[in-house]
Amino acid sequence: MKFLITGGAGFLGSHLIEHLDGEITVVDDLSTTKFQLPKGKLIKERIENFSTNEKFDYVIHLAARPSPEDYIQHPVETALSNSLGTYNALEIARKSDAVFLYTSSSEIYGHAEIIPTPENYWGKVNPTGIRSCYDESKRFSEALIMSYYREYGLDVRIQRPFNVYGPRLREDGSYGRVVSRFIYQALKGEDITIFGDGNQTRAFLYIDDWVEATKKMLFTKGLKGEIINIGSDKETKIIDLANLIIKLTGSKSKIKFLPPRQDDPPRRAADITKAKRLLNWEPKTSLEEGLIKTIDWFKGEIK
Repeated sequence: MKFLITGGAGFLGSHLIEHLDGEITVVDDLSTTKFQLPKGKLIKERIENFSTNEKFDYVIHLAARPSPEDYIQHPVETALSNSLGTYNALEIARKSDAVFLYTSSSEIYGHAEIIPTPENYWGKVNPTGIRSCYDESKRFSEALIMSYYREYGLDVRIQRPFNVYGPRLREDGSYGRVVSRFIYQALKGEDITIFGDGNQTRAFLYIDDWVEATKKMLFTKGLKGEIINIGSDKETKIIDLANLIIKLTGSKSKIKFLPPRQDDPPRRAADITKAKRLLNWEPKTSLEEGLIKTIDWFKGEIK
């Protein structure tokens, strides 16, 4: 089997590649990548600029800037990866008659009014807000992908991951997301910084569970045109996450509250009824277990 993976050198892609058997080509401009590609051929390029006559069995479109601080600083590049980049990846898949898997985001739901949120919820998103470069471009990608399904009959599958974390998640600068940032701050004895009052919730998914679900989405027959949440239905307050990480690391860190982020969703959790039914999948790793594994990895990284 031949795989083309856009953004495959990043956090999600590097873990997925380790569990795929076949010929793997990765297209990644390495703009958000910190660690080496575990295997496969790397082409250093943005997906919107990439061209090839090669044929593939699977095209997996992961390329994105998923950290809010990062994509707010790079709104144009963020929007282009999820518009021109998605179009280019779809054209490669169409010419190859490949299975096309898109990693969308729980961000497409915005300020969801139904928690846990099912796939048939349309979302409540600010179309011109500071986060729109990411969430609205993800929504456009989904619309374009479903257009290819309806017009060309392409075998497309869309997953919507919810806050995946684990080893290799960047903690530095604008790339740091909440789990990696908190762990890094705790291990360094720095203040743990929370935007807002910490009562906002997220549903966290350990990377191994995401890999399992993604492989099922790739290889399960009969999923053409399906959109599936890949996440947890268990809400965790950010303040509780911070305190749990302080406890697990044995840190003396204090919690420091910062002004809330603009348009930051107050609650998030996945309705995974569809994933259970179509993929026979649900998360296996508890938050505490996943955090312990992630903390152990960070201990080896932080000098």
